[in-house]
Amino acid sequence: MNWDWEKLRENQKKYEQKQGGGPGMPSPPQMDELLKKFKGFKFSGIFFMGILILGVVISVSTVFTIGRSEVGVIQRFGKYNRLVQPGLNFKMPAGIEKVTKVNVRQVETEEFGLKTYNGVGSDPSSVDPSGQDSSLMLTGDLNVAVVPWIIQYRRSDPREYLFNVKDVRSLLRHMSEATMRMIVGDRSINEVISSRAEIASAAKEMFQQEMDNAKAGISIVNIEMKKTNVPEPVQASFNQVNQAIQEKEQTIYKAREEYNKAIPLARGEAKRVIKDAEGYAIDRVNRAQGDAVKFKAIYDEYVQAKDVTRKRMYLEAMLEVLPKLENKYIIDSDQKNLLPFVNMGAKLSDQTLRKGD
Repeated sequence: MNWDWEKLRENQKKYEQKQGGGPGMPSPPQMDELLKKFKGFKFSGIFFMGILILGVVISVSTVFTIGRSEVGVIQRFGKYNRLVQPGLNFKMPAGIEKVTKVNVRQVETEEFGLKTYNGVGSDPSSVDPSGQDSSLMLTGDLNVAVVPWIIQYRRSDPREYLFNVKDVRSLLRHMSEATMRMIVGDRSINEVISSRAEIASAAKEMFQQEMDNAKAGISIVNIEMKKTNVPEPVQASFNQVNQAIQEKEQTIYKAREEYNKAIPLARGEAKRVIKDAEGYAIDRVNRAQGDAVKFKAIYDEYVQAKDVTRKRMYLEAMLEVLPKLENKYIIDSDQKNLLPFVNMGAKLSDQTLRKGD
């Protein structure tokens, strides 16, 4: 602000003439005093502005907000103090309390044995340079397999995540690799290739236990097994071995199929023959027993009436024999000739002629 000093001096003279300025009267304020007061007022304004700025800085450092997916960790003089939930929160000024925001809902991703990295917050240094070093594993049957996989996790305990482990990500990668090698080492190459879902489930359970024991504040959301195979240099030989194994299994399957068809039939036939033999034996025994009973009954009758029984037996025998004879010749018992003559040749000639026709 520009001041008109000449005008101020003229006003001061008019004031002195108007007031008289005699002895005993209060002297009017001098220009130097006014300047001193003005300068004092100027310094007090700067002080007020400083206080105002300091207040704004303090208020900004004490008021903060936490996002929906975050949790705030408050440290007082570097030591853990408390957790704060999403929303508007307050703390002591900077230098006394410090807040660290931890996202507890966002799912992070770590890849193993892959040449790309898609994890949030990941960097190329965390990925194996070859993309396959961590995935080369020895199986239970002493074969080498390339086993890539992906781990999805989130921060479940902010306090443990910040203070218990210095490098949580490095711990996660090393423990995940050790867990996967342990599980793959207990299985054959064929099981590792064909049972990816089973391996992922077992790895998730075991890996979560390891992270809980380490108190890293990490919760494993999912483990996804990618396509498992053998190293490229032995891929062709491995395929040939698999083809031979498949042919072997196919041959065994066909043999078992034939076996399952033939053996039941043979067993059924054997049971049938045994049943027939048992039935025949029972029939023969029953017939023999019946014949014995019949013979005994006939014998009893024969003892009581020998002539009648003998004649009846003779007639019964004739009833069985005579119907089977084609030609019957009856000779009179009263024949007087010395030797009865029967023209058998004529009969045989007639039969021969009939057969020739």
